[in-house]
Amino acid sequence: MLFAGPKAAFAHAELERTVPEPNTKYEQSPKEIELAFNEAIEAKVGSLEVLDDKSRRVTDADPKTSADHKSLTLALPKLGEGVYTVSYAIVSADGHPISGSYVFVVGNPPQGVDAAAFDPHKELGHEGHGVSTQLTTNEFIIYAVRALYYAALLWTAGLMIWPLLARKRGAVLPGIQKKWERIALQTLLVAVLLYVFVHAREILKGYPTSDYGKLFLETAIGKEWIALIALSLAGFALVRLHPVARTLWAAAILAVEAWSGHAAVFSPKSASVLFDFVHLASAAVWVGGLTLLFLLWRQDRKEAGRFAVLFSRAALLSLMLLVLSGVGLTLLFLPKLSYLFYTSWGTLLLIKTGLVVLVLGVGGTLHMRIRRGDLPTAPLLRADAALMALIIVVAALFTYVSPLPANEPVTYHQMGDKMHLSFRVTPNKAGVNELTVKVWLPDAVGAAKSAELRLFSLDRKELGPIDVPLKTFEDTELTDFEGFVKTAYHAEGPYIPFAGRWQAEIRVRDKDDNESVQTVEFRNY
Repeated sequence: MLFAGPKAAFAHAELERTVPEPNTKYEQSPKEIELAFNEAIEAKVGSLEVLDDKSRRVTDADPKTSADHKSLTLALPKLGEGVYTVSYAIVSADGHPISGSYVFVVGNPPQGVDAAAFDPHKELGHEGHGVSTQLTTNEFIIYAVRALYYAALLWTAGLMIWPLLARKRGAVLPGIQKKWERIALQTLLVAVLLYVFVHAREILKGYPTSDYGKLFLETAIGKEWIALIALSLAGFALVRLHPVARTLWAAAILAVEAWSGHAAVFSPKSASVLFDFVHLASAAVWVGGLTLLFLLWRQDRKEAGRFAVLFSRAALLSLMLLVLSGVGLTLLFLPKLSYLFYTSWGTLLLIKTGLVVLVLGVGGTLHMRIRRGDLPTAPLLRADAALMALIIVVAALFTYVSPLPANEPVTYHQMGDKMHLSFRVTPNKAGVNELTVKVWLPDAVGAAKSAELRLFSLDRKELGPIDVPLKTFEDTELTDFEGFVKTAYHAEGPYIPFAGRWQAEIRVRDKDDNESVQTVEFRNY
């Protein structure tokens, strides 16, 4: 009776159809996920979820089972462009667990951002240049020039803003402003020219001088440099105009700086550029106001005391905006706060944060003295100025360093008596990648019969594996080993849907169906 029973009694439910289909690109967001099985599944056991490219669930809705219990559906909200992962874990009616994951794409999602996004050589078609993710001593000149540039930019913009903020605030202040605005503009022009010269020379190191025209006229960074030089020269004509005109000039030159660098790379671009502009403008108000307070304190203590009331309020507001915009930029730049510990950018940001905390302490003490009617003291002003200088230096350093680690291609190779195995992932980032598996088996065994590749998320271990459909191809690389026969497999597609730690499981079968299993762990950011 046991052997005469129906064969289906020994079978398990298998996934027969999926909507959307695995590894498929859709122009519009699908309305639902549907998984159809060949047998009934338990209605109240298991899970079905969809994750975005940050491994976040796109909906908290519960899946529904069909009347015959053979399909599972999950209603979806309207999905934006991106790479999505469908993960399921169900139990068939006979009690057998089934799990898996697959990927589909909606629209044309932007490429994942990593350290490579901060390489201006790409716009020029240059290859072979690394991206600065760690600090090195031989970059001292670049950092010194950047510190000078940022100091001059914030100082000049702040001095041009304060005439509007401090109108009719004494007889001594206008004379100080008139004298130091021109000095600041001269300093800014020199700093901008040095800044452009040093960075252009660094970018075109080893390339012909004819590429300078291409750099300045055909790249985003070159056009921004031209705008900086033009605005620096225009400042000399505007310095005599109404304070509103000077403030608009300061806003324009800060906007040019906000539009370049890291803020221009991350999405949403409007939010990152806005945060960067608020950050720079707040710093400029603080730097310019502190400069005027220090100059007034040396020339007229009473007028310095009156100006200090206005400055202390503006400085505290500026510092609060600095903190809020800095937090906003950090959250936009980094997928997780743990990334602060992966690069020098994070280390420098932590140092800058500590300095800002000290500035808040000094500024709070200064504000309390002024509220009591006391004059600012020299030690407090010097401490504030020293912390300001340190923050500018740190900002000059970490705006040159990539916020994100560099994603290195996966290049794994293992030699063995029974099998050599090579596994490669390029460019190794969330989204579309090329995955290559090469297998060498002894001549006596013969060529591999098949190879299977499955990817497991080590950060989300509850997710099922992602099956990568490998296809054989003719490999032209000179990677033959005497006494072994090679078989090469290849796949290209969005099989790595989100950044994190991954494990590749490679199963190789020979012509006699003997199986060898190799696992490779890798990560991307």
